[in-house]
Amino acid sequence: MLRHTRLLARSAALRARTASYSSPAVLTSPSPSTRSVNYTYPQSLGNVPETKITKLANGFTIASESNPNYQTATVGVWIDAGSRFETEKTNGTAHFLEHMAFKGTKSRTQVQLETQIENIGGHLNAYTSREQTVYYAKSLSSDVGTSVEILSDILQGSTLNTDAIERERDVILREAEEVDKQKEEVVFDHLHASAFQGSPLGRTILGPNENIKSITRKDLTDYISTNYTPERMVLAAAGGVEHDALVKLAEKHFGSLAVGTATSGPGKQLKAKFFGSDLRARFDDHPTAHIALAVEGVSWTSPDYWALLVAQSIVGSWDRSLGAAPHVSSKLAQNLNKWGLANSFMSFNTSYSDTGLFGVYAVSESRMHLDDLIHYIQQEWHRLAVAVTETEVFRAKNQLKTSLLLALDGTTPIAEDIGRQMLVYGKRLTPWEVDGLIEKVTAEDVMKVAKQYIHDQEVCMVGYGPIESLPDYNRVRSAMSPIWT
Repeated sequence: MLRHTRLLARSAALRARTASYSSPAVLTSPSPSTRSVNYTYPQSLGNVPETKITKLANGFTIASESNPNYQTATVGVWIDAGSRFETEKTNGTAHFLEHMAFKGTKSRTQVQLETQIENIGGHLNAYTSREQTVYYAKSLSSDVGTSVEILSDILQGSTLNTDAIERERDVILREAEEVDKQKEEVVFDHLHASAFQGSPLGRTILGPNENIKSITRKDLTDYISTNYTPERMVLAAAGGVEHDALVKLAEKHFGSLAVGTATSGPGKQLKAKFFGSDLRARFDDHPTAHIALAVEGVSWTSPDYWALLVAQSIVGSWDRSLGAAPHVSSKLAQNLNKWGLANSFMSFNTSYSDTGLFGVYAVSESRMHLDDLIHYIQQEWHRLAVAVTETEVFRAKNQLKTSLLLALDGTTPIAEDIGRQMLVYGKRLTPWEVDGLIEKVTAEDVMKVAKQYIHDQEVCMVGYGPIESLPDYNRVRSAMSPIWT
């Protein structure tokens, strides 16, 4: 995801106070109280504030989690639209709009917009993905009203000045150059392009350079009128917010949005077809090889989503630079570390509204042993289908629950969780519900989904860098259906 972030420096006074908190006196504090010792995991899940949801007459949704202990709040608009809703000619429009949102509105110049955000000490941010576009602000609780008004202004009143559009082309082209230097981003773009070839889901978020140079103001306004409709928008907030007050703000600033036409919306998108394929970009002067191996996964709403998440957790992630690298629980990590086959790897389970990608991304400087790297990845996939134990499933579920909860640390990630889930599920899954869905997964469930989605399925392989020893695709595909004994 591509973000534009304004960071505020911590004041010297705050640093001084923080330093004072680490004085020797703190080390002599008494032991934790009995109350804190008895504060169990189930109790903590039950103490999460309720997510309140309201829908306006035009379909615009407001969802918030209020916590009076916060003096700050994050509020934003999550839109069910991204690069997937573009044509080949207009690919890159959603991301271009993200840039233009901060270049001035009918009531504020760019300078006035930036000054107002700075004056309230806030952060204004935006990002675009393949299926969602997000604009959000973080501020003091007392400035939530200002944040909502500004978000409304940039979403409904951006001038999209022609001169600003021309200036922004160069900015986005430079951004594209920076993305090209991030090999992980490049490999995952190649993976989508190969796995979902011929589909909007296979296109990049930024779009090709020729589109960046040719996108017109009409392309931008057409995208807004087609996709920025109230039934596909959620005003999500977390922290020091009051839901009823937020609803009134939404009615004032978004209540007049016109409902979209029947020809727009995600329902008109065809399911992206997955292709078993092989894409290689060989550069022998590159220091490391970057490899991605993936099969078709499942959508957010699939009943198999949680079992595949646990399977992903079992495969795990690993980096040899970490102190515990040789002793992690992941069997794939143990093999790659033992034979020196990779610098790092991560398993992934990327989901969309109707499909997904399940796989492994690895980085290796062992350029002449990539065939062994692929072998051990596929060996682990095969093991998922026939030899998963309850012990490793228990551990993987705990690791998964911990990572999901750690990802909700702060008002911004909570607001993001609310906005995304409202668009995906039409409701917010509480941490207690998520815990229950994960806890239901058994070793049999993991083996079942591995047999269904991995064994003898089409596979997409992408290689970037010095990939001379990457095995032939037909050999990789045939290894997806070994003879089990």
